[in-house]
Amino acid sequence: MTTTQPVRLGLRENLGQFGLLVGVNALVGGMIGQERTVLPLLAERVFHVRAFTAVATFIIAFGIVKAITNVFAGALSDRIGRKPVLIAGWLVGLPVPILLIVAPSWWWIVAANALLGVNQGLTWSTTVIMKIDLVGPERRGLAMGFNEAAGYGAVAITAVATGFIASHFGLRPAPFFLGLAYAGLGLGASVLFVRETHGHARLEAANHRGALHGGMSTKQVFFITTLRHRSLSACSQAGLVNNLNDGLAWGLFPLYFARSGLSVAAIGTLAALYPAVWGAGQLITGGLSDRIGRKPLIAGGMMVQALAIGLVALANGFAPWAFAVMLLGAGTAMVYPTLIAAVGDVAHPAWRASAVGVYRFWRDAGFAIGALVAGLVADAFGLSAAIWVVAGLTAASGLIVIKRMDETHPSAKSAPLIGR
Repeated sequence: MTTTQPVRLGLRENLGQFGLLVGVNALVGGMIGQERTVLPLLAERVFHVRAFTAVATFIIAFGIVKAITNVFAGALSDRIGRKPVLIAGWLVGLPVPILLIVAPSWWWIVAANALLGVNQGLTWSTTVIMKIDLVGPERRGLAMGFNEAAGYGAVAITAVATGFIASHFGLRPAPFFLGLAYAGLGLGASVLFVRETHGHARLEAANHRGALHGGMSTKQVFFITTLRHRSLSACSQAGLVNNLNDGLAWGLFPLYFARSGLSVAAIGTLAALYPAVWGAGQLITGGLSDRIGRKPLIAGGMMVQALAIGLVALANGFAPWAFAVMLLGAGTAMVYPTLIAAVGDVAHPAWRASAVGVYRFWRDAGFAIGALVAGLVADAFGLSAAIWVVAGLTAASGLIVIKRMDETHPSAKSAPLIGR
């Protein structure tokens, strides 16, 4: 006779599953990390893609597909549960490293990144939602700090590992063997050990008090998260711009550094320092936002990112670039878990997964928009001009947060959460 464990909210009460999901999200992050150093160099050196906009097509495909997938991942998680969506994401991710290894043309790489977008949209979205389900309202920022730290810590470790592997064994196939291992481990852990968390959301919904109640359609959630609600819309645009500058760092920074004579290993180190500081910093900033509120970290983090991107354009050489990308990682760490926690603060548990999906739609659309804008500006005016344009957009986003966003943390004094 089997017994059903009682559903309880809280980090301590769900520590085993929470820790498992942290590990699963590290594998999700590793799937992106396998590309951070190698793909821009592969485009230029193996496939002889010269235009910056053409190089950026793999990020554009990834960003568009991931953004759209996020919306479906959130809505499906509310309808059929979290675990089936997570498993589907890993099944889609299995062919990605194989395609990167065997691709005979650049368009195969673009197609692989479209699949990677589906993988990331389904898996990362559900691990975020499941951790929010488990911990309840009080420790949401801390939970998101752990989640994003695991994901981007793995991005960093894998980026530096693939850089050194590529410097010794070539750009293909050896760096992508890590991705094969990540996909297999992620699928196995999700099927065998991850438990459904939808019941935790239903428990919280039964005791939830908030101006924005349940019973929303996907269309209504999209409108509220995008435009109507001051804080949700401010978070959505800040997330978009945050990943806009990450698209720049992913697609063009390696080429910018390479044209100054840095080795593949050195470029891999710079590509890793940014997500390393980003990942580790979230262990601090996620919990900090539970104490001081969300808005100061979001607004301040966008301004720090703008400063860091400007320093990349001004600096020259490994050491000053290392400082600049570490500062960029620190600014991103202030913003990244805090934005998701703020969305979780506002959204009713009955439609929270859908709201997270909409926010992540806009956030990950930033990959495509950033890669396209930076590529077009770089082709027309040079790489330095593209970097300065993104720095300006990031600063403007911080000003929008200052003007439009209300504090959302439940224990902070804030304006009413209903849109106005």
